[in-house]
Amino acid sequence: MLRHVLKSLTILLAAFVAAPSPSPASAPASPAPSTLETLDAADLEQAIPIIKANYVDPAALNATELNRAVLAGLLSRLGNGVMLLPAHGPAATPSPAPFYREIIADHIGYLRPGDLNRDALSEVDVMLHGLAGKKVDALIFDLRGSGETNDYGMAAEFASRFVPKGKPLFTLRGPGGKELRGFLSSQDSIYHGLLLVLVDTDTAGAAEALTAALRLNSKAILIGQATAGRAVNYTDRPLPSGNILRIAVAQAVLPDQQPLFPNGLKPDLAVAQPLAEKRQIFQQSLTKGMTPFVFETDRPHLNEAALLAGTNPEIEAAQNAQQRRARGGDAPALYDPVLQRAVDVVTSIGVFEKSPDGSP
Repeated sequence: MLRHVLKSLTILLAAFVAAPSPSPASAPASPAPSTLETLDAADLEQAIPIIKANYVDPAALNATELNRAVLAGLLSRLGNGVMLLPAHGPAATPSPAPFYREIIADHIGYLRPGDLNRDALSEVDVMLHGLAGKKVDALIFDLRGSGETNDYGMAAEFASRFVPKGKPLFTLRGPGGKELRGFLSSQDSIYHGLLLVLVDTDTAGAAEALTAALRLNSKAILIGQATAGRAVNYTDRPLPSGNILRIAVAQAVLPDQQPLFPNGLKPDLAVAQPLAEKRQIFQQSLTKGMTPFVFETDRPHLNEAALLAGTNPEIEAAQNAQQRRARGGDAPALYDPVLQRAVDVVTSIGVFEKSPDGSP
């Protein structure tokens, strides 16, 4: 029995050396990854018996502990691909992520769909059709507040509002690259203008596939932080103890063969913001709107005149506020730098397009 366990552990370790590691964001690094990666199959075959024959505490290397080490190595190596979850207690109902929309500064549409479901899709349709009668320069599509889901069919429906009919969006592939299901845009797109998508580590699952489809097919600009890297379908398998093994059994792949798992999507413009602060803003925005978290009434904001003058009153105001806090002033108000950057991008593009020679 022990010989069989040792052989299995050796084979698994050899596979680990041959396989590429997930990014540091998706799997914790081993203490000395560079040294471990230099071991070949012969090294690994000899290493385990050497440890077994010489280690001071043989009980630490019994069959149970060796199997535990194998599983620990898999969990570490595979990151979001395999997770060990505690036994299910009473099922916790996740708080719904509500739909929200707004027109910012009279010319920028802001759309936060919340949960990717049929009701939110209907709300998206209403807003997009309504934009036709308004002078809207751009649409900011905020996917930082979408609940994680594996409903890739619904994600494809959202993408179809922005992508021409019949265009490939993404494919779900299983073990060995087997294609399980492909998704195409199902209708003529409703919106055709400048599109900016806000993302962060809360953007996970089907929302990542939606984001990737918008970037690839609608030239959407991604702003924020890297997505979660969980654009997969999971299956949960119970263990005898009641604990759960959650295993990725399919992954979303783009038409250009780019996988979204395990590294997720990197933004075109990286802007950091604490998740707790963002969630506070989203909650308060349901009654206050998003504008107060972008344009503060007590300080100037970036505008066309500032761009043409080569100044940035936002930076100056932030520096002044930092100096006041250093002197013991009031705590800073909540502020959404990711949305602010998106608004700045729209402003900058607008100034460029108005210039006769194509330059500010």
